[in-house]
Amino acid sequence: MTTMEGQVFYSLSALLGLCAFWLLLSGIYTPFLIVAGAASALAVLLFAHRMDRFDRQGRPAHVSWRALFWYWTWLGKEIIVAAWDVSRRIVDPRLPITPTLARFKPLQSTELGLVIHANSITLTPGTITVEVSTGEILVHALSAAGAAGLAGSAMDRRVAALEESTFEEPA
Repeated sequence: MTTMEGQVFYSLSALLGLCAFWLLLSGIYTPFLIVAGAASALAVLLFAHRMDRFDRQGRPAHVSWRALFWYWTWLGKEIIVAAWDVSRRIVDPRLPITPTLARFKPLQSTELGLVIHANSITLTPGTITVEVSTGEILVHALSAAGAAGLAGSAMDRRVAALEESTFEEPA
C-alpha cells in the first residue's frame, strides 16, 4: 500500500468509525441528524488532519475486530463483577474500604496500549487511573485488595494481547 493509499484508507476508516460511533451514541436516526452527524465526523477528521494529529497508531484501521470483540465482552463482565463488589462494600460495613494508591509497570509498549489499559481501569468501578507515564500507571483503588491485583493482572495481559493484535501489519 502506497503512502497516499494508506492515508486515504486510514482517513476513510476513521470517518466511518466516527460516524458509527456518533450513530451509536445518538440513537436518533432522522435524515437531518444522520447528515449532521456525518458532517460533524468529517469536520473532526479535517481538523485532526489540519492539526497534524492523525497517525496510524492513533487510528489503527487494521485492528483485529475479533480480539476487540472478545476484549469488550470480557471487560463488560469485569465491570459488572467490580460494580457488584463496590455495591457490597457500600452496603456491608464489615467489608473494608481502604483507599489505596498503587503504582505498577504495565505490559503495554505503545501509547495506545497504555491508553486502552488506563481507560479500562477507570471504567471498572472501584478503580480510577490517576497518572499514566511511559512504563508506569498510578491507580487509586477503593480497597487494598483491588490495588494489589493490578500488576500482572488479567486486564494487563489482555490489553497487551489486544495491543499485539491491533498493531500487526496488514497483509
